[in-house]
Amino acid sequence: MSRPESRPMTQTPTRPQASTSITVPAKHPMVTVLGSGDSLLRVIEKAFPLTDIFVRGNEISATGDEREVALLQRLFAEMMLVLRTGAPLTEDAVERSIAMLRDEESGVEAPSDVLTQNILSSRGRTIRPKTLNQKRYVDAIDKHTVVFGIGPAGTGKTYLAMAKAVQALQSKQVNRIILTRPAVEAGERLGFLPGTLYEKIDPYLRPLYDALHDMLDPDSIPRLMAAGTIEVAPLAYMRGRTLNDAFIILDEAQNTNPEQMKMFLTRLGFDSKIVITGDITQVDLPGGTKSGLRQVREILDGVPDVHFSMLTSQDVVRHKLVGRIVDAYEKYDAKYDSRNGK
Repeated sequence: MSRPESRPMTQTPTRPQASTSITVPAKHPMVTVLGSGDSLLRVIEKAFPLTDIFVRGNEISATGDEREVALLQRLFAEMMLVLRTGAPLTEDAVERSIAMLRDEESGVEAPSDVLTQNILSSRGRTIRPKTLNQKRYVDAIDKHTVVFGIGPAGTGKTYLAMAKAVQALQSKQVNRIILTRPAVEAGERLGFLPGTLYEKIDPYLRPLYDALHDMLDPDSIPRLMAAGTIEVAPLAYMRGRTLNDAFIILDEAQNTNPEQMKMFLTRLGFDSKIVITGDITQVDLPGGTKSGLRQVREILDGVPDVHFSMLTSQDVVRHKLVGRIVDAYEKYDAKYDSRNGK
């Protein structure tokens, strides 16, 4: 197999040039490395514009800027490690791997460590972190009793927390899972809404049910809920309780006020773990009400066994456009705040 270069080589005389040759092991078909129709190769070529990449048989050779060639060599090494575990390589995974390798702040974590960390396997699919910050968030949940996952929509805050909760239940680290979120749109005055209690709270808790259905056999969920092994309830129902031997998740925490946040945190019992998720840029509280999630970092910063994981638009794992939308809103908000002296 031979693929001619798709563009002329761009020389930068002032920077050292280098060449390398990478041999793909026979156990990895080239289509798994280069992608169907060379889709992965095109992603790599786009990311390394100063490097010429040639493919012949199971040999990949590259010539260009010395640092870029070294980075390319590391990329292919990481791709081989991912393939060795049986995890798939996608265009998104390759793009994220390149971004991690280019990020000097990534530290010791390699892309293969991120992309092959299995949290939960269910119904023919495996849930894994897809970005470095997601891996650090998941690792923090393992290490700390109380973890805050703060970031924009689509960064996997709640989904990964729920996967860790199901993992903890299945491995008998906890006896039950409790999922809660504030029903802020109803002001938590559920008595004013028509229908049964279940019908009243269902619209606010439906996203949590949907995630559960991804992770567990749907037929088992009613049985687990009837037994109290899984509980899904509005935040108001947590008052006055002590929650032992439980994995507790508070979702949409930006819509708690400071009193509700304190109330929830003090529900923590023995052998329990709490994960609190939210997006401080999407507060739906009535005008003038302070968000408990915005305030709590100032209060608990530095408290042992409490960890704050910050996710950004770079961690959005939905459509790529979602990340761009998040960035655009952040820029607009920053500009608005500077105009208004905030």
